[in-house]
Amino acid sequence: MRIRALAIRIIRQFVRDKRTLALLFLAPLLILTLMKLVFNGNTVEPQIGGVQIPAALVDRLEKADADVINYDNASDAEQALQDGDLDAVLSLGGGGKPSITLEGSDPASSKMVLLLLQRMMGASDMPAVQPSITYLHGSADMASFDSFGPVLIGFFSFFFVFMLAGVSFLRERTSGTLERLLATPIRRSEVVFGYLSGFGLFTLLQAALIAWFAINVLGLYMDGSIWLVLMMNLLLSLTALTLGTLLSSFASNEFQIIQFIPLVVVPQVFFSGLFNLDSMAPWLQKLSNIMPLYYGADAMRGIMIRGEGWSDIQLDVYVLLGFSTVFALLNVLALKKHRAI
Repeated sequence: MRIRALAIRIIRQFVRDKRTLALLFLAPLLILTLMKLVFNGNTVEPQIGGVQIPAALVDRLEKADADVINYDNASDAEQALQDGDLDAVLSLGGGGKPSITLEGSDPASSKMVLLLLQRMMGASDMPAVQPSITYLHGSADMASFDSFGPVLIGFFSFFFVFMLAGVSFLRERTSGTLERLLATPIRRSEVVFGYLSGFGLFTLLQAALIAWFAINVLGLYMDGSIWLVLMMNLLLSLTALTLGTLLSSFASNEFQIIQFIPLVVVPQVFFSGLFNLDSMAPWLQKLSNIMPLYYGADAMRGIMIRGEGWSDIQLDVYVLLGFSTVFALLNVLALKKHRAI
């Protein structure tokens, strides 16, 4: 009887907690559906630019599942490669010797291009000529972790700050500290920005520690400015901080903060750059526009792998600042239910 009574009490608690039921039954279905759409998407064809290469060679490349764009001059092809529109540029030098310039920021794409060209040139009717291979970014020794590393730096900063902010701000509410603070003449905006400033000090230290450890201890590939890396990591942490404090307003305990992870944090992983967005359906790719981690990871990879500067990443900076500002303003509005000023 006691076991039955305890089991009935637990069941009633679950039935009353609609959010837990949704997490238990709907969240796995949502994530599985998202994984199916991501991993079972379109086949990614390498984008190869040709500089006045023969039509017969273009036809061979296209039959080998490459998307080939033929350019009239090398400067246009090199610009497209620099802009990230191509994975490689193929040209024929003196004596018909092929020359390949790889974009190089994604080792998987580089290997795909090289394998395709090797298979094509290994045909019986093709002359056995060793192509000249150069890299615009990175090198032949670049590992997959060097490509994923910048994304992982941003993700870990975002994830742990989100958890820290959500749980800490929730404790301020449940302990009564926030209510006592709101009983004073302090404004809601001052409360929000005061908490963000206090938490922000530790997010700054965490962002600096993660970036320093990844680059100097783990030896992650680094071609840009460490100061830009720190700035982007801090902006990602600030976005996570404002988002975490906002969502904590809708949670009653720490467990409900954890419930937001599969709905808020996990989907961003699929659009952060760890997986090739080109393999997704076009409508699914548009979801990356509302994912803060996408912009942070894009800038981090650009700085660390492609050596990009301020002019290249400023759009990502402004978008993350926009996210942080919107979340901070929503935090001010969320405090209205605790005290109207």
